[in-house]
Amino acid sequence: MLNIKLVCWTLGLWCAVTFVACVSYGLSTPETLHMHTLLEQLLPAFKWLTWWGFLLGLVESFLYGVYAGLVYVPIYNLLKRRWDNG
Repeated sequence: MLNIKLVCWTLGLWCAVTFVACVSYGLSTPETLHMHTLLEQLLPAFKWLTWWGFLLGLVESFLYGVYAGLVYVPIYNLLKRRWDNG
């Protein structure tokens, strides 16, 4: 059985770190290789190269990870209980 709190924190932090890596990549490469358009489409109200946009994107990325954990863990635990008994 998976611990929902542990999985949610893990996925939230993983998504936040990934967001920071994507922004760092965007700052260190030519504009033709940026993915800022994708980030602006996936993260509501995110604006490229603003402090507010960066902080909002970081929080939104973390919350997307938490949401994934909140959906994944109960489904996993339900299926594990069902299939381990049979």
